[in-house]
Amino acid sequence: MHSAVFLIEFGAIILALGLLGRLAGRLSFSPIPLYLLAGLAFGEGGLLPLGASEEFVAIGAEIGVILLLLMLGLEYTASDLVSNLKTQYPAGLVDMTFNALPGAAAALLMGWGPVAAVVLAGVTWISSSGVIAKVLGDLGRLGNRETPVILSILVLEDLAMAVYLPIITALLAGVGWAAGGLTLAIALGAAGLVLFVAVRYGRHISRFVSSDDPEKLLLVVLGLTILVAGLAQQLQVSAAVGAFLVGIALSGEVADGAHTLLSPLRDLFAAVFFVFFGLHTDPASIPPVLLPALLLAVVTACTKIFTGWWAARRAGISVKGRWRAGGALVARGEFSIVIAGLAVTSGIEPRLGPLATAYVLILVIVGPLTARYTEPLALKLFAGRKDKAAPAAPVPAPRAAEESASVDERLG
Repeated sequence: MHSAVFLIEFGAIILALGLLGRLAGRLSFSPIPLYLLAGLAFGEGGLLPLGASEEFVAIGAEIGVILLLLMLGLEYTASDLVSNLKTQYPAGLVDMTFNALPGAAAALLMGWGPVAAVVLAGVTWISSSGVIAKVLGDLGRLGNRETPVILSILVLEDLAMAVYLPIITALLAGVGWAAGGLTLAIALGAAGLVLFVAVRYGRHISRFVSSDDPEKLLLVVLGLTILVAGLAQQLQVSAAVGAFLVGIALSGEVADGAHTLLSPLRDLFAAVFFVFFGLHTDPASIPPVLLPALLLAVVTACTKIFTGWWAARRAGISVKGRWRAGGALVARGEFSIVIAGLAVTSGIEPRLGPLATAYVLILVIVGPLTARYTEPLALKLFAGRKDKAAPAAPVPAPRAAEESASVDERLG
């Protein structure tokens, strides 16, 4: 009987996700807010609370995070990341400063403590790579001069996750400074080692993993990723970081083949992850944090626009391109929820999950609108003002920018 209830519940969830994804596609909209709303409906305090399948959904959600980071790593080569670090780190520092600080300040002002401040800083800092890539494709901007600037900022944010996730994992686990420092050292050492090995011996690794049989390639890549993710989590580094590093280590035909094979699995389990996050958020807890979430969304939308504008100006992009770059970066999504999900699981602050849910729901809806309308509105507001372009800085494009189809297929 328990098995039958589980199958009915889980089948209903997958069917609902499929219908919501189809609806989002017809509306040319990101399905993330619909998945979050579905989680709220199925969760405690919702319309149809789950029972038998909740544990299985939790495992699926963990696999979803691992696949999200793996696919993200597959989008870039190690040389892309090294080039971005060398040439675009000032933009990355501006991005972190102006977008992480509002989240940290908000948490401290609400009396949530320093650990919650570090978590909320990450929620407000990281843009949604998937939503932004899809919006750029929908607006036909993949070939624009400002697009490499946007993608470079996203690359730096994604690489920063390899350092940030181990930090918050250690903080949420309540380990001391010595253990926390050791965890961070292991993460940095692993990331540096993977980048070095990938640059020097990436072809050999890819040749070892490569297979003409799609089934064998899928099993090897998926098995290797989950194994490394498990080992990373055992070392308190974060399973997501381990998966990201595996993706970076793979390149060439192997990366392209794995991307094609794993995309449907990524989309399925990522959707399950968003539902799982919603399951742990009581809908009744959202209205009390709606005003702080809205204020935080307004502030960080403005800081993201400034970040894109500044980075594009540094790269010598025209005024129109600067505003387009800023508007495109506003959306938050999958990684904000990943970060908040870690905090919700640890139970450090009960209001953090509802606030993150409301915050992401607002900006994942507003993000496509700012991408489309920031430029014309800004040009009307600042008509007549002249601004000399800064000397162009070289902007290396990640592997995802080489083919528009690859970029457009990122989660969205």
